[in-house]
Amino acid sequence: MDTNNILSLLDEYVMESADDIAIKMAHDFRNRRIEKNLTREQIAEQAQVAVSNIIRFEQKGLISLKNLIAIAMVLNYTSEIKSIFQTPKYATMEELTQIRRNTGKKKAHKIV
Repeated sequence: MDTNNILSLLDEYVMESADDIAIKMAHDFRNRRIEKNLTREQIAEQAQVAVSNIIRFEQKGLISLKNLIAIAMVLNYTSEIKSIFQTPKYATMEELTQIRRNTGKKKAHKIV
């Protein structure tokens, strides 16, 4: 068995950090911006966001939620942003049962 192939499969299951995800999102944003032939300045103007925020996002993955929403809207990703937490996610049947039991509640309670 080829060890490199096994390791590449395992890489797919490694937990990503928030920084890794932010950099990936920034990279994808830059690709979509360039595909639409939009400059940073054009995105900034349309989103009413400072160009420095666009630059910081593309280079470091850092951006406020409000600015992320604004630039996503410029590139027509409004529905994707709006639905990020729309669907409940669960990893176990116990978690699914808890989600179903808590659906409709207004706040969480500390488990003692």
